[in-house]
Amino acid sequence: MKVFRGRRLHTISLLSLIGTLALTGVFAPQAAGTAGGRQPATSTALSGNSKPKPTVVLVHGAWADSSGWAKVTRGLQAQGYTVLAPPNPLRGLPEDSAYLAAFLRDRTTGPVVLVGHSYAGAVITNAATSDKDVEALVYINAFVPDEGDSVLGLLDPNHELNPADLFDFAQYPGAPAGDQDLYLKQSAFPDAIANGIPARDAAVLAATQRPVTLHALTDASGAPAWKSLPSFYLLGTQDHIVPPTLQRTMANHAGARITEVTAGHLPMITAPHAVEKLIIEADKSTPTK
Repeated sequence: MKVFRGRRLHTISLLSLIGTLALTGVFAPQAAGTAGGRQPATSTALSGNSKPKPTVVLVHGAWADSSGWAKVTRGLQAQGYTVLAPPNPLRGLPEDSAYLAAFLRDRTTGPVVLVGHSYAGAVITNAATSDKDVEALVYINAFVPDEGDSVLGLLDPNHELNPADLFDFAQYPGAPAGDQDLYLKQSAFPDAIANGIPARDAAVLAATQRPVTLHALTDASGAPAWKSLPSFYLLGTQDHIVPPTLQRTMANHAGARITEVTAGHLPMITAPHAVEKLIIEADKSTPTK
């Protein structure tokens, strides 16, 4: 991956800098699901389609939480979809994928459209292999790994800048040797993650970010669910984290149907209707299993 040299220092190949460490999607409140037990499949049929509407499960990426899906959740709920937005632990790819697989097993019944943003693209790629009810995968500015890939491996880091310029590090209990939590510096966050969002709102997102472990970004992915499931990809053409050229390469490799949107890294906030439209397209394009 070539470095984008025209941007300010803290926006250049952001995640590629984490590779050096390996060597040494204002969020509104989260939409609540039905309390307790598995979510029932929605019985309302789509117009011109006799199958029930699936449950839409929205999975957030690194330095975020589930509340980032609020606008998309409201739009889908208004059209009769059951929507769930579980927390992504951000502890490691195997751990996060296992958590999501258990959530799907225990909290959903019937067909599911599984949606992942950024790092969560890797999570849904792994978690969906264990659940026969997942009918489609939707990637939002997301990583789409093949078996053996990692987030950092896909980014092909150049190690040109000092990670201390971008990250604050924190130890966490039980961490494997050399692992740490990574926080984006609040000064770097708005332009790197939240471009296209008003500055005051971006500052709040920076203050409330959740960390991701280095471990999560260097874990190798397992067998990908996209080899057996239809996939759809929303490509943000102004993303400062996942270069649009890399997004296109990964989406094409997975055989995903690509939709472009003029947006940065968080189209679920800046272009929620485009995200909503693609999820509905994934549902309508997928036959009942």
